[in-house]
Amino acid sequence: MVRYAKEHKQVTRQRIIEKAGHRFKQDGIDGSGISTLMSDAGLTNGAFYAHFASKDDLVAHVVAEELLTQVARYGTLRPGRPGLEDFVREYLSPGHRDHPGLGCPSAALLDEIGRCGDETKQAYTDGARDIVEEMAARLAPEDPRSARGRAIGLFTMVVGTLQLSRALSDRKFSDEVLEQGIENALAFMR
Repeated sequence: MVRYAKEHKQVTRQRIIEKAGHRFKQDGIDGSGISTLMSDAGLTNGAFYAHFASKDDLVAHVVAEELLTQVARYGTLRPGRPGLEDFVREYLSPGHRDHPGLGCPSAALLDEIGRCGDETKQAYTDGARDIVEEMAARLAPEDPRSARGRAIGLFTMVVGTLQLSRALSDRKFSDEVLEQGIENALAFMR
């Protein structure tokens, strides 16, 4: 029997989380079975339970990790409002719309997260709160609490705009929704 180092187990677990994040955002939580998720990670079904108690446990970890990654990306933006403007333009881009598996978990999974268990909802709540706090800090660096309402509004505006653009079959109309969403978000930020 082969024994693996503890680090190997953690690396494998992280690979499962990353691959599942992509698959969930692409095909949905309900549309992604354990066998597909494990195949994506290059593992057998039997290895799943060595890393997670259940699919719900995996979903909660994926949601937490995806949002942590999204918050970390704010650190790569220009400081203040200019960085937030860059974020809006990137978030509401045709590339983000067309590649949900590589993008934001909010726009891809909100409807399903709402039907998940408490652990997943808590992971989402914590991550969403961090995103709102980051936006508020960029809107009003001197007093982020004063911008919390606008940050919530901006967050909901961009997520809803992206979701709508993905639901439209008319590419021209979808592009128009994205373009107008950018204009609306930038006006809202002023």
